[in-house]
Amino acid sequence: MDGLVPDNQFTAVIYNLIKEEKYDECVRILEIQIQNLPRSRAALSLLGFCYYNLEDYLRASSTYEILVGLCPENTDYQIYQAQSLLKAGSHQEAAKVSAKINPDNHTHKVALLQANISFEQEDFGSSRAYLDRCLPDDPETIVAEAAILFRGGYFVAAREKFLEALDIVGYQADLSYGLALCHFKLNANDEAINAVNDIIENEVRNHPELCVGSKEPGNLSVGNSATLQTTYLIEAFNLKAAIEHQSERLEEAKMALNDMPPRNENELDAVTLHNQAILNINEDPTSGFRKLNHLLSNPPFAAETFGNLLLLYCQHGYYDTAADILAENAHLTFHLLSQELYDFLDAAIMTSTSADEAYRKYEALASKSIERLRKLTKTLSDANVNKDKESVKLTLREFDDELERYIPTLMAMGGYYWDKEDYDGTLQLFRQSAEFCCDHDTWKLNIAHVFFMLEKSKYKEAISYYVPFVKNHNRGDILGIPAIVLANLCVSYIMTNRNEEAEDIMKEVEKAEEQIFTADKSKRLYHSCIINLCIGTLYCEKGNFEFGINRVCKSLTPYEKKLSPDTWFYAKRCFLALANHLSKQLILLKDSTMHSIIAFLDDIIDFGRNISTAIMDTMDSDESDNNTNSDVSHEARQLKLVFVKLC
Repeated sequence: MDGLVPDNQFTAVIYNLIKEEKYDECVRILEIQIQNLPRSRAALSLLGFCYYNLEDYLRASSTYEILVGLCPENTDYQIYQAQSLLKAGSHQEAAKVSAKINPDNHTHKVALLQANISFEQEDFGSSRAYLDRCLPDDPETIVAEAAILFRGGYFVAAREKFLEALDIVGYQADLSYGLALCHFKLNANDEAINAVNDIIENEVRNHPELCVGSKEPGNLSVGNSATLQTTYLIEAFNLKAAIEHQSERLEEAKMALNDMPPRNENELDAVTLHNQAILNINEDPTSGFRKLNHLLSNPPFAAETFGNLLLLYCQHGYYDTAADILAENAHLTFHLLSQELYDFLDAAIMTSTSADEAYRKYEALASKSIERLRKLTKTLSDANVNKDKESVKLTLREFDDELERYIPTLMAMGGYYWDKEDYDGTLQLFRQSAEFCCDHDTWKLNIAHVFFMLEKSKYKEAISYYVPFVKNHNRGDILGIPAIVLANLCVSYIMTNRNEEAEDIMKEVEKAEEQIFTADKSKRLYHSCIINLCIGTLYCEKGNFEFGINRVCKSLTPYEKKLSPDTWFYAKRCFLALANHLSKQLILLKDSTMHSIIAFLDDIIDFGRNISTAIMDTMDSDESDNNTNSDVSHEARQLKLVFVKLC
């Protein structure tokens, strides 16, 4: 539309466009109208309305400011101006405008506006005082009270307020989302999922045009329309992903993000971008770090972004990078990191330069956590004696939260001994913490790893921890269990003469991989590869190279799905160990085994031409390495030459 509308059709055209939510077209027409009639109250009012719905809040506030000058007696325009400033993030200006409003017959509306402004300024005391002037039974007042209670950490009271508002107005997406958040904060994940699913079901039924759950690649982006924002679908799917991730259902969490209404990456909100990075960090760390750094450079972003980025850098061993980011964003440190998280990061960053000092810092953190856990244990005991169910429930939640904070510190302390190959020291540390951690999956899994690594043949003890973990986490998807857990369990079975049980696990893994390969031929899975590599390495270490090398060769087939820098790194070590023994005439190989090795290396030469031998650094993955001597094919050719000479 070119903006030229006959006078006798002007009103009808404008209101039809507004009805169809074509606000950008309305703006073009109204801006031309304003040029001709700059003091037209009707045109300015409609223009301000359209700007507001287009989320151009600064222009909306400027337009309403003109209207306030034209009609100073009209309180509504002052309210709209303050609301626009509030939405634009200009909280101080919004407060100044709202302070000038004469309430008259708008006492409730003005007080509610001032309460919202104070809330955004994190002045919750003033916000509460303004709410006392509002109508107590009004749903907006109740929701505002719920928001203040939620920010104060009073999640039970906030939940009751959201329920009260829902009873008055019936289903509303924003209220259901607030209720779901309260359930989530109270660790009532089943109730939270129910509230989220309620939002999704209602909004999918009301807005099929948003293409929820459609995985068709050709679907066009629905953008960030006003309709999408009112549905709270994005928030609901993000919360669902967070719940699934917290429950260690990673695939379900990814599915929740994939089921969102389709949008282009540049249209994604900060929370979705953050969640995508976190959920896919293991498969695509480069993209994950890129997204998190982008968010950090382009505020506003989710409060967890800063801490998670630093933790992930430390987890991947980039301590210097974490230290640099911490120093460059000192203004965020005090606002977004708790003292405990800061101390943990400080210790983690120090690991690379002074492991002993880092351990002392971890030890100080652990002592504080243990003290809090002991107090909570005493409180829980007293509550049980007094049969105070509500206190028991609350204390259990606090205990679980404190334990989740303690576990990473304990594991970091265990890593100190582990890196020194002092597995007895690691075991002793874990046993000291058994009082609080013996039922925690992370503790049980890591103590199993310690037993596995001990030299005194503690395979039976390792099995006693691995088996319950596998049974508890094998929800019909064995590939959801970490490959190293299955590999260590299989090795432990073999070392305790329980080969049939190891074979059963390997068959189940191979069957699961075949089913996935049938559905998606491009999919790469490494579970069976890692299991066979571990078993092959074990036999090679024990001197049974005939069987061990056969397992290693089997682990990399089919080559197009199993051969990678990581798998080749561990496979070639077995061949080098074999070559070392052969060169010293410590062992003899059958001719058939030697022929199999040469044939295997010929296959690797063919398939390894474009596979680098360097395990890609997630920080420098964009840099191409054109050195032909650093591919798998070259190394396989060198290994073949060695074995030909040894024949």
